[in-house]
Amino acid sequence: MSQPPVTLSDLERAIRNIPDFPKPGIQFKDITPVLADARLFAGAIDLLTARFQPGTVDAVVGIDARGFIFAAAAAVKLQAGFVPVRKKGKLPFRTHEQDYALEYGTATVAIHVDALKPGSRVLLIDDLLATGGTAAAAAQLVKKLEAQVLEISFLIELSFLNGREKLAGYPVKSLVIY
Repeated sequence: MSQPPVTLSDLERAIRNIPDFPKPGIQFKDITPVLADARLFAGAIDLLTARFQPGTVDAVVGIDARGFIFAAAAAVKLQAGFVPVRKKGKLPFRTHEQDYALEYGTATVAIHVDALKPGSRVLLIDDLLATGGTAAAAAQLVKKLEAQVLEISFLIELSFLNGREKLAGYPVKSLVIY
């Protein structure tokens, strides 16, 4: 007996709120219940990749660290390569780097210089869109490699932080929006 398809409401109900984590005043969105339920996890991947078929995406780029989970599964589903964008200093080969602003200071993400071929069609995935800085930096890295971002997809978007504004010019898809 087959189960009904996973809905956005199913995902939203499974995401757990953890108050005051990692610091007071933060309402952390815990995705581990989605990951622990095979049906929900598979459904989230189906929803994140719904616009694409195998052969329409050359690579799925995942953002360190929880984005790796969704991006790797999406890459398998789409029969595409998986490319990690990591924090500076975590990749072993030569990299391109991109700085982005944090609330206090800056951070840097990196991609291997040979991770994508020019003209590659890329789906960029992360678990959460907050202020948009990390995703915008990852998109810039894809652009540096002369690849094309087809879409930037997120499991969760915190719309009150206006992260979409930093991603202007890219198609953005979020499954659960708070």
